[in-house]
This record gives sequence, C-alpha cells and structure tokens, in this order.
Amino acid sequence: MSAKGAVEAPPLDPPPLAADDAPFVPALPAWLHTRLPARAVRPTAFTAHTLRIVTGSVLVLYLFVLALRLLAAAAGGVADLLQRIDAHGPLNLLGFGWLLAYGALSGSPVAALALSLLHGGAVTTSEALGMVSGSRFGASMVVLLVGFVAYLRGRRRPDGIYVGVLALLTTATIYAPATLLGLAVLKAGWLRGTVEQLPLQWESIATVAKPLVSALDERLPAAALFALGIGALLGAFALFDRLLPNLDPPSPRIERLSRRFDSPRSMFLFGALITSVTMSVSLSVTILVPLTLKGIVRRNAVIPYIMGANITTFIDTLFASFLVPGGGATEVVLVEMLSVTAVSLAVLTLAYRPYQRALLAIAHRVSAQPRWLAAFLAVMTLVPMALLFA
Repeated sequence: MSAKGAVEAPPLDPPPLAADDAPFVPALPAWLHTRLPARAVRPTAFTAHTLRIVTGSVLVLYLFVLALRLLAAAAGGVADLLQRIDAHGPLNLLGFGWLLAYGALSGSPVAALALSLLHGGAVTTSEALGMVSGSRFGASMVVLLVGFVAYLRGRRRPDGIYVGVLALLTTATIYAPATLLGLAVLKAGWLRGTVEQLPLQWESIATVAKPLVSALDERLPAAALFALGIGALLGAFALFDRLLPNLDPPSPRIERLSRRFDSPRSMFLFGALITSVTMSVSLSVTILVPLTLKGIVRRNAVIPYIMGANITTFIDTLFASFLVPGGGATEVVLVEMLSVTAVSLAVLTLAYRPYQRALLAIAHRVSAQPRWLAAFLAVMTLVPMALLFA
C-alpha cells in the first residue's frame, strides 16, 4: 500500500513491567483509612492545625501572665474597695467570689483573680481560699441558666432546670464542709513545707510581661490596671476555650461513652475526665443538659458527675498558681483540691444514698413549680450577699 493511503495504527501501550521492575508505591490498607483522621493523610492541614494550636497556646500563656501581673499591680485598689465595704476574712471573701462568678458566669477567672490579689497583698491565704471556693459556688449558675433557656425553647420539659438546680445544690453541699476543712488544713500548714520544696514555681516565665506591666503601672491608676487585667484574663480564657475540644453539643462519641457509666463511682470518674479535658466545670456540667434531655444520662447519675467535675476544674487554677511567686498560691489551690476530694469521696463511700435522695427531692420540687424555683434563686442570691456583708 502506498504511503498516502496508509492508515496510521494507534500507538501500542508500553509492555507491562516485570514484577522486579515495577516501582514500589506504598499504600495504606483499606481498614486503616477508616480509622485515621482526615488530617493524618493531609500533611498540610495537619501542619496548619498544629501551628494554630502552638501559636494560640503561646498567646494564651502571655495573656495569662500579663493578666495576673496587672491584677497583682492593681491589688492595692481592690484592697481599698474591700476595706470600704468592710469585707475581710474567708467568709466575706467567699461571698465576694460567689457574686463575681455570677457576674462572669464562670469561676476560673475569679479564682485566678484571687491568686493575683494574694500575690499583691490584698488578701491573705485563708481569704484567697474563701474567694476560690466562692468562685466554684457561683460557676454552677451558668448550668441553671442554660437549662432555663432549654426549657423556654424546648417542650417545657424541666430536665435542664433540674440539672442546673442539682449543680448548685451539689456544689454548695460539698464545698461548704470542704471549705471549712481547707481552712483548718491551711491554718495547720500541713502542705506548706511540701509545696515549698516542689519545683513548680515558673517565675522566670512571668518575666516576659514585666516590661509592659511596669510601663503601664507608672502611667495608669489602679482602677485602669484592674480593668486591663480583667480584660486580659477574660481574653485568655476565651482564647483557651477556642483551643479546647468542642463538646457543645455533645458529640456521638461522648454520648456513647456516657452510656457506659452507670454506677456513682464511674460517673464520678467520667465527670472528672470530661472536666480535665475542657478545663471548665461550667462547660463540662452544661453538656449534661442535652444529655439529660435525650435520656442518655439519668437524673440520678448527675450528682456524682458534678462531684468529679468540681475537683478537676482546678487544673487551670493550679497552673495559674505556678505563675505566682512564692508557694502561697499553689498551697491554697492544692488544699482546696484535696479538701473537695476528701469530702466527695466520704459522701460517695459513706452516705451517698441518703445524700442522693435528699438532693433529688429538693431538685424535683424546685424544678417542678415556678414559685419554688423563684424561692431557690432568691436564696442563692441572698446567701452570698449575706456572706459578703456579714
């Protein structure tokens, strides 16, 4: 055939490579793909996530140190305020911290403020312990607030309010004897020598904020320093919350995990575990509202969960105490944690059933009738005010 009439044949595929010549391409097994998170197979996304966590953590640490130093510098102004309202002693400061936590809807900033005031000389160690205890009393109010919102937006089911009332009752009945026990331990000084020997004082980290704090202290009054310190403290906690795992609404994994805990001791450990992850008792106890509404967590399982959460919630406050010079702040936090743990374990071991029945009966009555809820809220408002001005 002539060249003009020839039809070009399609190019042949290259011959297959022999087994020895084939390039090695590693491949993950199919079962492993289903278990690895998405970022494990996307190095770029993983690097960006890691960089965000590291950068955010450094910024949180700086804001935290800056806030503690600013509040310590403004402690003289706070001392004058406490003197004007004649607030002194652990009971007065308990009411003061309680009301401040109501306003902040969180206890952690108030507890950190107590440590700064201790460092600045505005309060003593026993008064700081009272203020830290008060911050825990007031932090539970946010759970009742979330439960009330769920009641208004839902089907008028009182489960959310019930959980909020239980949170306040459990905290109050555990922390009242724990505070008295803590004051006795603090006065005896049983942990003072031990804390002073622990290599946990990170004063060198706090020097990063010293130039800025010194400059502001020379130019601003105590009230402005206090306002800046509160702003930096709230900003640090807000940023810290963004870096933590999101548990609102509870993930299916949390829901499945909560179904496995039935006994009081297991729910106690579950509450401690969730709060150690979230670093906030307000957040960890608040997730009980949707879990209870869905029937995943039973009402009688709420109490030990709250008891466990009320212990590990001090992890962030303990970290803050390491940034405060001297061992007084760390001693206060450790005494508080050990006292709450001792009272909680005593209740779980020796008197849990009658304790549970009493709290459930009160919570049922309060959450079922509006007039009882109003009376309960009035008591929870008047008690800290009476403690503050007693």
